[in-house]
Amino acid sequence: MLKIIPLGGLGEIGLNMMVIESEDWLFVIDAGLMFPEDYMLGIDFVIPDMDYVRQKKSKVAGIILTHAHEDHIGALPFLLQEVNVPVFGTPFTLGVVRHKLEEHGLLSSASLHEIFPREKLRIGDFEIEFIRVSHSVVDGVGLSIRTPLGLIVHTGDFKINHIATDGMMTDVNKFAQCGEEGVLALLSDSTNVEKEGYTISDKEIGETLSKITAGSRGRIIVALFASNIARIQQIVDIAKERGSKVIFNGKSIEISVNIAKSLGYIRIPENMEINIDQVKDFPDHEIVIITTGSQGEPMSALARMASGTHKQIKIKEEDTVILSSKFIPGNEKAIANIINKLYKQGADVIYEKISAIHVSGHAFREELKLMINLTKPKYFIPVHGEYRHLILHKRLAEQVGIPKERILLVENGQVLEFDKDGGKVTESIATGRVLIDGKGIGDVGRIVLKERRILSEDGLVVVNMAFDKETGVVVYGPEIVSLGFVFETEAGHLLEDAKRVILEVVEDVGFDSSDRIDNIRSKLQTVLRKYFYFAIKRRPVILPFILEM
Repeated sequence: MLKIIPLGGLGEIGLNMMVIESEDWLFVIDAGLMFPEDYMLGIDFVIPDMDYVRQKKSKVAGIILTHAHEDHIGALPFLLQEVNVPVFGTPFTLGVVRHKLEEHGLLSSASLHEIFPREKLRIGDFEIEFIRVSHSVVDGVGLSIRTPLGLIVHTGDFKINHIATDGMMTDVNKFAQCGEEGVLALLSDSTNVEKEGYTISDKEIGETLSKITAGSRGRIIVALFASNIARIQQIVDIAKERGSKVIFNGKSIEISVNIAKSLGYIRIPENMEINIDQVKDFPDHEIVIITTGSQGEPMSALARMASGTHKQIKIKEEDTVILSSKFIPGNEKAIANIINKLYKQGADVIYEKISAIHVSGHAFREELKLMINLTKPKYFIPVHGEYRHLILHKRLAEQVGIPKERILLVENGQVLEFDKDGGKVTESIATGRVLIDGKGIGDVGRIVLKERRILSEDGLVVVNMAFDKETGVVVYGPEIVSLGFVFETEAGHLLEDAKRVILEVVEDVGFDSSDRIDNIRSKLQTVLRKYFYFAIKRRPVILPFILEM
């Protein structure tokens, strides 16, 4: 018996987490998070529901990380709190993980083990070989998993390029060797299945960036993903050609660069790197700043530059700002806001919609076809993508020649089981999303989100009153305090009329009625909600605070 169980990442972007399970053992591939969607007010991030792993705790042999992106490692601290088992990853991936675990106070108790491409690892019933893949972060790997029932290949996040600026090309020969050995099932990245052709090379991006910077007379400010080490090296090389100094600004990018430098993945000539406080010591045309904030993050270095609140960097008219990353869906408004602010301050802004300055780390259609042809799987399983991506990848596999009945479309929580007769979906387990708000883990659910939405849209009205316990007479109030509802000086009559409504409710509930205070509270909520909707078409949250004295 062999089971493959996705706990996240299928039918969505992010939350990547998958269980591979045999009779006696299981291991986990990745443990990623997802950033909150628009309706998740106040939520910091989202992680997969880990109940299944918790229930099988005694069987868990390890956790394997394919690369260092947050949608693959962000939930690891929470998983390790449930099952403290060995974690395996490449040097750069574990370098990022160490910082993350240190922030959670888990580093000293974690068991981290470096692995390398073409290296083999034995976990329980499984022998896992790591396969180099090219992605938008260094040190990415796919997995060749030998199981009692056959060979499973998991591509990880990949693209197939024949020119890699970081030297980390996808090991097509190894994938082909797997195909010659015989692949029971291929699990393949579906993210860019909508894109025709092949991904463009990083070399072309470097040439475009060189042309853009050659015409700049002021400072060059480049915002990108902190994990994109290959792109950072390209910017460093361009700065070297210009005879410029390089500044790294932003916590995440400083951490990534320091890890990459310690591993030899970034090469910066001696005396070329300076700190942010030295920016005024050199002419503007000799300054290249590599920073964070390409997705419009409100507290990022670029956002502070755009709003004029950055302590060391004030945008000038001859500055060239380059956003060298794609616009992630949902971030368009925030990015556009920063671009507009930068233009207002006189900068020239270059971004993906007007210049080819970013290349995806995920394979396009022709590369996805090539992966299928290299591995020649008996079964094909599209992974990593929204539902439409999985469907389109399924159709692509049919075009390449995979029989329709051997393409297994799986969603989160569905159990894909293989035995001597083949593979099929047998059952579903409970899975879902766990919302993280500050230190709260899963204590914010649909009801709380609904309440937050109502508060954000219609506001809050608080009613304060006090009654004499002996006589039932009102001795204080009614006092009305509104938050996010109306500007009180502009709507005095509205709140004054609301007070009359409150007193009518009090009068209707007789002094001798049982549970008088509870009845008043309940009726106030109903009557005031109706009154405000009748008056101004809003439904604020009503909170009556009533005391007996």
